[in-house]
Amino acid sequence: MELQIKNMVCDRCIMAVKNILQQADVEIKSIQLGRVVTKHSITQQQIDSINEKLTAIGFEIIENKDSKLINEIKTKIIELVHYNKTNLKVNLSTHIAQKLGQEYSYLSKLFSNSEGITIEKYYILQKVERVKELLTYQELNLEEIADQLGYSSNAYLTNQFKKITGFTPSQFRKLPIDQRQKIEHL
Repeated sequence: MELQIKNMVCDRCIMAVKNILQQADVEIKSIQLGRVVTKHSITQQQIDSINEKLTAIGFEIIENKDSKLINEIKTKIIELVHYNKTNLKVNLSTHIAQKLGQEYSYLSKLFSNSEGITIEKYYILQKVERVKELLTYQELNLEEIADQLGYSSNAYLTNQFKKITGFTPSQFRKLPIDQRQKIEHL
């Protein structure tokens, strides 16, 4: 049986969901961002109980077809931005359409109507989150970050970053950790 789970964005999310399923004695065949495959069927009563526990920590089981598709779009973008080891010089619309086997125009309209932002805007927001993460680690310089995330130049990255966060990357890097956390989820 497959469950799609909303708001899974990192390895800690996978661990938290896995823990809840194990507590409910659900055998997991595989688990990844946004998706769990169980070895056996789960009763509706188990699903309701698991969903209650997931909701308490910011997740939820998705049962609606359109919601599942939106979750898949988000998951593919998060995987592309945060877990892709090559640079991001891809055509987003082609990538999403191929990964989901759907027309991009349909996916785009569905996403925008549901989320209130475009797929492209969501992609940009994820890239900015990744830039913040890489700036915090201080392992890469701005040019390396721009290249890794598929920006055409440092200036373009800086402009986009400032437009969304209100800070340039260098200003962000100089902020104390507690101040960075205040703008963490812009």
